Amino acid sequence: MFKPTVGPIIGHTTTNHTRIFLRGNSQNNALAFAGIRYRRAGEEYWSKGVFAKLTNVRDMSDVIALNDLATDSDYEYQAGWFSPMNPVHTVESVQELPLQWPRDIYRFRTQSSKNTTPRAYIVGSCRYLRMTAGIAWAPHLGDRIFASITSLAERAEPPISAMLMTGDQIYVDDLNLVAPDREYKDILNKYRTAFSQPHISKLMSGVPTYMILDDHEIEDNWPANESKADAYLYKNAMAAYELYQASHSPAYKLLANGQVSKKLEQYWYQFSDGDIEWFITDSRTRRNLSANDRRILDEEQEQALLKWLINSPARVKFVVTSVMFYPDRKLNGDDAWKAFPEQRLRLLETIRTHGIKNVFFISGDVHGSLTSRLTHSEDPHFEVHTLVSSPLCNSKLLPYPKASTFILDQALARTAAGDYRHELTSAVISQDNFAHLVVDAEQVRVSYHDRDGKQLQSTAIKLR
Repeated sequence: MFKPTVGPIIGHTTTNHTRIFLRGNSQNNALAFAGIRYRRAGEEYWSKGVFAKLTNVRDMSDVIALNDLATDSDYEYQAGWFSPMNPVHTVESVQELPLQWPRDIYRFRTQSSKNTTPRAYIVGSCRYLRMTAGIAWAPHLGDRIFASITSLAERAEPPISAMLMTGDQIYVDDLNLVAPDREYKDILNKYRTAFSQPHISKLMSGVPTYMILDDHEIEDNWPANESKADAYLYKNAMAAYELYQASHSPAYKLLANGQVSKKLEQYWYQFSDGDIEWFITDSRTRRNLSANDRRILDEEQEQALLKWLINSPARVKFVVTSVMFYPDRKLNGDDAWKAFPEQRLRLLETIRTHGIKNVFFISGDVHGSLTSRLTHSEDPHFEVHTLVSSPLCNSKLLPYPKASTFILDQALARTAAGDYRHELTSAVISQDNFAHLVVDAEQVRVSYHDRDGKQLQSTAIKLR
C-alpha cells in the first residue's frame, strides 16, 4: 500500500463515530482502493481494514466512516491506498488480501459524553497559499502556523475537540487579474497542494476539522461580482469544494449501512459536543441580492437557524458565519452582514425576545481578530458575543485592519424597543494568528496566538 496523496483528514467525529478523508492516485486507469485500519490506543491488534473504491469522478478520493467506537477514547489508525493485481476486486474481497500497510500511525480521539467536561477548539480562516502556474510559491509561509497549532494541540488540556476553518481555506482567485483558475483540474490541484503541506497535513490527521467556504473558494466578493461567464467557474469551484471540504462534514448524512451518503442537500450543517452546539452557516452561496428580499442566508437556512436557537437545549451556542456578523467596517463592509441589516435584526430580535443565553457568532474574513459584545439599551438580560479569527496566512497585497477600521461609536441597530450597542472586548490583532477557545462551566476563554504559537492576548467571557 502507498501513503495517501492527500490526507488522511479527520472530519466529523462524535462519541462513537468518525469520518476520514483520504486520496490515492490513478495508475493507468487501474482499479484502486483506499483503506483504513484502527485500534484503541494500547491494544495490540488492528481491526479488519475498511475500504473504499476510488474513482476519477471523485479525484481518487473518498471518505471512510468508522462506527461503533468507544466514547472518550484515543484511537490509532493507519491509512493508505493500492491497486490490486486482479481487476475484479470489490471493497469486500480486498479485505482478504495480505496487505502491507504504510508505517505511519495516526491518532484521533472520540468525543466525551459528559456535559460537564470542559471543551476546547481551534478557530482560524483565510489561509493564503499563492500558486503560480499550478506551483505553490514559498508554500512553507502558508503552512508554518499549522506547526504551532499542532504543538498546542499536542499539549492542550482540555484536549482540542475540533478545529473550525471558517472560510478562504484556499484562494481560487489569487491571481484573478493575471491568470484566474477556472478549470476544474486547476482548482483540484490547488486543494491537493494546500491540504498536503506537511504541517496542516499532520494537524488534520489527528484533530477533527470542520470547514465552510467563503468567497475565495470561488471568487472575491461572490456573488456580487458574478458575471454570466462565471457559471462555469462556480460549477467547478463547488464540485472541488464538495470533495475536499464538505465531504467529511455532517452536511452529508450517515446511511443505514454505516457509510457516508454521496448526496448533498445543502452546505450548512450542525454538530454537538456535549452541551455545546455549533451551527455552521453557508453565508456565501445562498445569498439573495435583490432589493425586495435581500438576504445573506436563504429562507430555509434562516428558519432552521432560528428554530435551533429557540429550541436547542445547548448551554453554549456557537454560530459560524464566514463573514463578520458585527462590528461593521467603515469601508468595504458590503460583503458582510452590514449589507443585510433586516435579516441580522431578525436574528437578534429572536435571541432577545426568547431570552436565549450564551450565543456566540464566530467568523473570519477580515484579516484581523477581535472579540466584541453586543447589548441592548432597554433589555439588561440580552447579550451576544462575536469572536473573529483571521488570517492564518495573509497575502502581502492585503492590509490588516485596526480598531479604526470598524464603526464602534454608534448603535448597530435602532428599534422601537431600544438600541443594539456594541463594544470591543479585546484589542484588534493585526497579524497572522489563530484562536484557541476553552469552554468550561463558567466562561469561554478566547486566546489568540501568533504564527509561532506565542499568545498575543486572552479574553474571558462569562457565561450566563
